Amino acid sequence: MFALSAFAAGLLFGLGLIVSHMANPAKVIGFLDLAGSWDPSLAFVMAGAVAVAAVAFALARHRRKSLLGATMSLPTATRIDRPLLIGSTLFGIGWGMAGFCPGPALVTASSGQPKAWLFVVAMLAGMGLHALLTRRTAARA
Repeated sequence: MFALSAFAAGLLFGLGLIVSHMANPAKVIGFLDLAGSWDPSLAFVMAGAVAVAAVAFALARHRRKSLLGATMSLPTATRIDRPLLIGSTLFGIGWGMAGFCPGPALVTASSGQPKAWLFVVAMLAGMGLHALLTRRTAARA
């Protein structure tokens, strides 16, 4: 049942990215181009997503188990630290350069677009490098 619900959630997320044009790098770069011909339409998509997530997290905060019976595991970190700032900066630079973030890149890569595949490979390499550096740092401590 968990695999089926994960598949359904991923499918819904992917369809939402396609319908909202978040999987279109040109649309995303147009949104990020504040000094040029700015396209604010994705701001409404993001605002809608934040509103839905806010309600879902507010409801989840009062539950011990998910609707499918899994233990609730919500984020507990509240501190803005150096790794968060560095990571979010790198994320923003990558998003602005490529027009992709991880979810839309996976959706677009599934259609066979080389630019999306290159982004996914670079993203996976970055994740691997982060894991390696984190392990090395932890081993030194």
